[in-house]
Amino acid sequence: MIKDKKVVIVMPAYNAAQTLEKTYSEIPFDIVDEVILTDDSSNDNTIKVAEKLGIRGIQKHSNNKGYGGNQKTCYNRALELNADIIIMLHPDYQYTPKLITSMAYIIANGVYPVVFASRILGKGARKGGMPLIKYIANRILTLFQNILLNQKLSEYHTGYRAFSAEVLRKINFNTNSDDFIFDNEIIAQIFYQGFEIAEITCPTKYFKEASSINLRRSFIYGLGVLRVSILYPFCKWGWIKSRLYK
Repeated sequence: MIKDKKVVIVMPAYNAAQTLEKTYSEIPFDIVDEVILTDDSSNDNTIKVAEKLGIRGIQKHSNNKGYGGNQKTCYNRALELNADIIIMLHPDYQYTPKLITSMAYIIANGVYPVVFASRILGKGARKGGMPLIKYIANRILTLFQNILLNQKLSEYHTGYRAFSAEVLRKINFNTNSDDFIFDNEIIAQIFYQGFEIAEITCPTKYFKEASSINLRRSFIYGLGVLRVSILYPFCKWGWIKSRLYK
């Protein structure tokens, strides 16, 4: 614990057998109380590796629910365990678990209720091998979102995030998409409720085993980002209503 606050790591897993052990070995268990791994109906030995590592909070979807659906299972389980700080860590070792302590302390000390590990602050993204086309798309979408959401995040697309349980209880994340756009919808919900998001610099790694989405799904995701961003100010002004902000 940190300041008597329970820290729970959630790991939304899909075909992570080759990278899970490396990721898990770097988790700072001096402050982490529980680890939850939800396997989204993988085709490899992710569950067997998790069991070998001694992860107690293993959950398995009988059918693939999608990236957003996997996160819903993770967050709901963490809240059931009365977590105070919930940190999403991808088991593909694209993000270093060594930042967990810093992210958790920011929340535990009441500085910010949400912390994102940003690949864009500094030179972590391109240095770590982010494809140029994805980097450019990231920058364009982030600029568009900052304008419409009236914020100043360096990026909206990192998968390394820490939340106060208060935030997850306040927003209705279970109404969000089960696909990748879940990540952007939850950010809009956080800002809509008046919470602030801190960012810390994070190195990243792009390699064969690291998860990534193809060009077609990236395009669909980009359209979803535009939809969420355009919808936000109209809901904020009270002109229209959306399921996201009930």
